[in-house]
Amino acid sequence: MKTIDRWIETYDSTAIRFGSALAIGIGAILLGLLLHHVLMLVARRGAARTPSGTDDLIVDRLAQPLRWVFCAIALTAVLPALRLNDDATEIWQRIFGLGVPALMGWLLIGILNALQDVLIARTDITVEDNLRARRKRTRAGILHRITVFLVLVVTLCMMLISIPSVRTIGVTLIASAGLAALAVGAAAQPALKNLIAGVQMAFTEPIRIDDAVVLDNEWGRIEEITLTYVVIRIWDDRRLVVPVSRFLEQPFQNWTRESAQLLGNIIFYLDPTADIPRLRAHLATVMDRMPLWDRRFHNLQVTDMKADMIEVRALMTAKDGPTAFDLRCAVREAMLAYIAAEMPEALLQRRITPTSGDWPFSTPGPAIRAASPPASADRTA
Repeated sequence: MKTIDRWIETYDSTAIRFGSALAIGIGAILLGLLLHHVLMLVARRGAARTPSGTDDLIVDRLAQPLRWVFCAIALTAVLPALRLNDDATEIWQRIFGLGVPALMGWLLIGILNALQDVLIARTDITVEDNLRARRKRTRAGILHRITVFLVLVVTLCMMLISIPSVRTIGVTLIASAGLAALAVGAAAQPALKNLIAGVQMAFTEPIRIDDAVVLDNEWGRIEEITLTYVVIRIWDDRRLVVPVSRFLEQPFQNWTRESAQLLGNIIFYLDPTADIPRLRAHLATVMDRMPLWDRRFHNLQVTDMKADMIEVRALMTAKDGPTAFDLRCAVREAMLAYIAAEMPEALLQRRITPTSGDWPFSTPGPAIRAASPPASADRTA
């Protein structure tokens, strides 16, 4: 009977202790949530009063991880009041050993994402002169991915170190770490090669976001740059995915490396008797009426000559690649319409010069001369 009473008394004390610990833990969590709510409310009101929208981006990015950080801090603060036994304390330490590094990593990634959002908001690449903005966005995007990857690796390592068994296994495997590193490096050589190339690209900048490039005879714009591959949006909305290392090892065309301005050309194949000064004057008239021309330069020259034709090249400038293409098409249509209507003799013609062997006589005979009407009759008619 005394044993049962002692067991009931122990059970009651354990239940009371568990209930009090649970109540204290729930109260600490609610207090942490309340403090987080008050802090976010003050932060959002302060951000709303500023003219810039970057403050709102930072608050939105940090709101979610900070909520759990406040709860963890509140539980840590009331840990002595919980009066846990040795087993419960060990379990609690294991949970905190895994949770605290995860929360810190989450918070750091939230801060990095907030900084990335602020940079994107402050760099507008839709304007005409966007070279500096594209440079900043490209470098920040690559460095952001590298930093997030490092934070994830460090966070995972900190979480594994908190587990004694894993830590013991890690110490045991240190002796074979060199051989394992060589094996992994040999197996993952392409991935490591692209990863190192991505880091190198962040500082050398052979390409940037929204650069106009020509690769494999495909024209497009750089849409995304990651640590291992680059996505190019082709002019017809296809996507070309290229390894990063290719931009460091093989040549390609970058139409917007320093400036987006381009010099376009049009080639005409005309008859050798074409009046070039007349065509040059009409080109000047056409260019003055073209809103796509940036008023920098235009010219028309004979660049080559064959036995039965000449090559005429017209040059013109535009603010960027797409505008240059549209300008070339418009000028080509206008010049062809003018040649067909006003200068048909400039169109390419095939000439056949008869020789004495092509005629039955070396000179037209009497019958041919008689068939020709006299000049007086022609004038009378």
